[in-house]
Amino acid sequence: MSYYLNSENHLDPGPVYVRENGQLHMVSLALDGVRSSLQKPRPFRLFPKGFSVELCMNREDDTAQKEKTDHFIFTYTREGNLRYSAKSLFSLVLGFISDNVDHIDSLIGFPEQIAEKLFSAAEARQKFTEPGAGLRALQKFTEAYGSLVLCSLCLRNRYLVISEKLEEIKSFRELTCLDLSCCKLGDEHELLEHLTNEALSSITQLHLKDNCLSDAGVRKMTAPVRVMKRGLENLTLLDLSCNPEITDAGIGYLFSFRKLNCLDISGTGLKDVKAVKHKLQTHIGLVHSKVPLKEFDHSNCKTEGWADQIVLQWERVTSEAVKPRETSEPGTAAQHFYGKRARTEAPVKCHLADAHMNSSEKLQFYKEKAPDCHGPLLKHEALSSQESKKSKKRAFEEPEKEQSNSSQSSKQKYVCLAMEDWDLLNSY
Repeated sequence: MSYYLNSENHLDPGPVYVRENGQLHMVSLALDGVRSSLQKPRPFRLFPKGFSVELCMNREDDTAQKEKTDHFIFTYTREGNLRYSAKSLFSLVLGFISDNVDHIDSLIGFPEQIAEKLFSAAEARQKFTEPGAGLRALQKFTEAYGSLVLCSLCLRNRYLVISEKLEEIKSFRELTCLDLSCCKLGDEHELLEHLTNEALSSITQLHLKDNCLSDAGVRKMTAPVRVMKRGLENLTLLDLSCNPEITDAGIGYLFSFRKLNCLDISGTGLKDVKAVKHKLQTHIGLVHSKVPLKEFDHSNCKTEGWADQIVLQWERVTSEAVKPRETSEPGTAAQHFYGKRARTEAPVKCHLADAHMNSSEKLQFYKEKAPDCHGPLLKHEALSSQESKKSKKRAFEEPEKEQSNSSQSSKQKYVCLAMEDWDLLNSY
């Protein structure tokens, strides 16, 4: 106790009590040593210097608040009362996995039905638009399911999406239809080189209209097929229109596509058109067609698969990122604000493609079917059977007189049509 009282580093201990003979007495502090040590008492400190207290109230994180309400489904009754019910365990697990889908090792062998629901849940949470995790999450699905994720991809006029989401686009596997029209890729683009990858050997329809291609780009695209017999070997439809730099030499590289059925080379830099026609007919069996083919209807090419909405999300994100600030007068801005004048956005047009579409000459080729020994008779019988089926359907709506007139007019059309027209009709 003497050491404690004499030390200068400690505070005032207060009165000291001693028990003697069962009674408690206070010891007198009149001692010299104790008095000298308690002459200058130091202020009492509860916390050391530099300690600060920050009041944290009502500062919950958004994710924590979301986790509290994410386990319930809130609805309203007919009386207007709020009612909540707990979600199922499956939906809770599905939401948790979709939030951490980029950390999954692999989905190979996982059931397709559950994987589709997991993909939809991750898409609803916009996991595939995140910079780093989106690519990893998308690769997990494409490696396991291939064409189920996406079988047809349309990127027409979406050069911004290609430049921003190139790695994500390259992760798609087992595509059957790819439309890259009016994207101005050029011969040295990385995506054009990716077309020769084995992951895209399943492509049957490829649209490369108006992409600033030349003979060098066609040579690179056909090199794996010509040398190693792999790559775009299953290609049946190819659109190379509106590429003026492609000449007769570049068309010669297309002879390696033995399964090619339809080819569009209108708007290219061909000089000897007759020689090209003869070579295509002898090497591949393609015949020149003056009638526009149904296969080259670009409106039929759409994005199909689980990831059809992801491309729209990518396009919306990229368009908002590079959207210029509107510079309008105060009067028109006020009208836009109050909704009296609609905002009109000018769509991106392909001037070179429009110019060639308006031109009359179109170099489109297709493979002619093998002629039958009873070709005209069989075609006539097939056409007559189709007309009889149509007439039975119209019997409930039209009178018998109109049916007889339609049959007579159809017979007259049959007399006027040529063999090329019959081939076109039978192809539908």
